[in-house]
Amino acid sequence: MNKRSVRDLDVRGKRVLVRVDFNVPIKDGRVTDDTRIRRALPTIRYLLSEGARPILISHLGRPKGEPDPKYRMDPVARRLGELLDRQVLKLDEAVGPEVERALAEWDGQGVVLLENSRFYPGETKNDPEFARQLAALADLYVNDAFGAAHRAHATTVGVAELLPSAAGFLLEEELDYLDAVLESPERPFVAILGGAKVSDKLGVIKSLLERADTLLVGGAMCFTFFKARGYEVGSSLVEDDYVEQAKELMESAGERLVLPVDVVVAREMEEGAESRTVPADGIPEGWMGLDIGPKTVELFGRHISSARTIFWNGPMGVFEIEAFAKGTEGVAKAVAESGATSVVGGGDSVAAVRKLGLEDEMSHISTGGGASLEYVEGRELPGVAVLPEKEG
Repeated sequence: MNKRSVRDLDVRGKRVLVRVDFNVPIKDGRVTDDTRIRRALPTIRYLLSEGARPILISHLGRPKGEPDPKYRMDPVARRLGELLDRQVLKLDEAVGPEVERALAEWDGQGVVLLENSRFYPGETKNDPEFARQLAALADLYVNDAFGAAHRAHATTVGVAELLPSAAGFLLEEELDYLDAVLESPERPFVAILGGAKVSDKLGVIKSLLERADTLLVGGAMCFTFFKARGYEVGSSLVEDDYVEQAKELMESAGERLVLPVDVVVAREMEEGAESRTVPADGIPEGWMGLDIGPKTVELFGRHISSARTIFWNGPMGVFEIEAFAKGTEGVAKAVAESGATSVVGGGDSVAAVRKLGLEDEMSHISTGGGASLEYVEGRELPGVAVLPEKEG
């Protein structure tokens, strides 16, 4: 990564506004998965060790630009305090006189956590005035929220334009791993894509076909490719508008694009539904494909086991339903056992890895599914582009 790092800033005695990604699941007032909080700790601890005064800000959920009690940051503050073993001063607003007064009285111990940035309409609009109010709270700015770096919001772009700014350790790590995969992968490089729609990942498919030796395609998106091959797809999810593009992709990729050879089908997408495994070209009428089959898991596994670099985004089936989770779990185990440099991104593929206890077997688990896909596609991430280049 050639962006300025937090290590390059003189932070001692300075207030540092840190954009973190604490968009975590909360149930009954408790954080149920603290992974994103844990991933921000190295940057926070570094700032504290260097004598800085960290002021943290994040979004949480999707409030409609106004305060919403269920999206308050209080449960996050409690969990952060436990993990950090430091005082966390949680403020009930993100900007305004009350915040300024609290910061003026702050003894500089521990960290400050501001209220949910999306309680303010100026956040998602990247409103200059909201950005100016935030920037006035600090001397320096650090972005450590890779999961939000593809959004041009006030806390990712607006503030960075107003203060001396740099990347935090997590943002650095994410970009370094993705750059290694995209620019200098050890070969063979195998990419695995799942998920529902070809339309969502068309640019990513094209980008990966330029770089990867093999692209394995699972999830519901494979049925659009099946239709392009002339297969019977039953009532499986197909994007008819993209059949022609799928055909063109298969023609240009040749044997490098690998599709499932069998699929698990059912009449309904629900727990307990009758299911069966059928050949990829023989989905019966009235049945829908909901997972890759065992022969495909074996086929994909052979490609994965020979890989030296792997990029995986998206589930192989309807992972939330146990009967249709075996394909995703099989791929997760194959990636874990491959010994390759592996980068995993996207909620469901990450969930599968966690469920199976395989996190430590992966080289890197990305905190930003959408951001990682846009980066792989070659799109500029606004929250990264705004940061200054490293000097020298």
